[in-house]
Amino acid sequence: MQRVFITGASSGIGAALARRYAEQGACLGLVARRADALRQLAAGLPNPQRHRCYPLDVTDHAALAAAAADFIAATGGADVVVANAGISAGTLTEYAEDLAVFERILATNLCATVATFAPFIASMKRQAGEGGVCRLVGIASVAGIRGIPGAGAYSASKAAVISYCESLRVELRDSGIRVVTIAPGYIDTPMTRINPYRMPFLLTAEKFAAQAQRAIDAGASYRVIPWQMGMVAKLLRLLPNAVFDALSAKAGRKPRSLPD
Repeated sequence: MQRVFITGASSGIGAALARRYAEQGACLGLVARRADALRQLAAGLPNPQRHRCYPLDVTDHAALAAAAADFIAATGGADVVVANAGISAGTLTEYAEDLAVFERILATNLCATVATFAPFIASMKRQAGEGGVCRLVGIASVAGIRGIPGAGAYSASKAAVISYCESLRVELRDSGIRVVTIAPGYIDTPMTRINPYRMPFLLTAEKFAAQAQRAIDAGASYRVIPWQMGMVAKLLRLLPNAVFDALSAKAGRKPRSLPD
């Protein structure tokens, strides 16, 4: 029976991954800020008695470490840890008040990813040394490949997640722990439904979860989902700045707001 720990589990990608793993008999550790939504999710999963809920904010690193310790003590370890918790908001550097939004997004999307992984590494090293299959999964975004105007904080946070996971992957290369970076394109979730622009290759959260699990099982180092956005991502990397700038200037922008 797999033991899977997921942050940002109460909705969207996190909830879809939780349902996917639960349907396959996994024991889950579910983390999210909204206690009611988290417990409602857990109650609707197969074998609800197996799952442990941790209502907390991932920027509270002490609470997150305590949840990890409780899950390890209760289950003997974790086979898959998914750092999925993330927030998004439109931001503009010219507005001084947006600095606090930048800081909150970076704290949630980047620093909490580190805080999610850290408590599990020692036990995962022991598990891997005994032949266990261990995965640390960072949920990044195609938005981290090139900066999106009006979403500087979100783009920066996801670019940092990609680079951080790459560094960690090499650090842990000889440990037996696989670090998997998944960069979603447009996935139909509450976060994307407020976008006031067309979202190409939009994928349901359930279809995303199925593809993400296959990448996690395979120990893929980096995967863009859906694959069509992977092709777009490769093209974006190759575009000269002048071309990218001209195209991006015409793109729709997420309105400035505070993340929920």
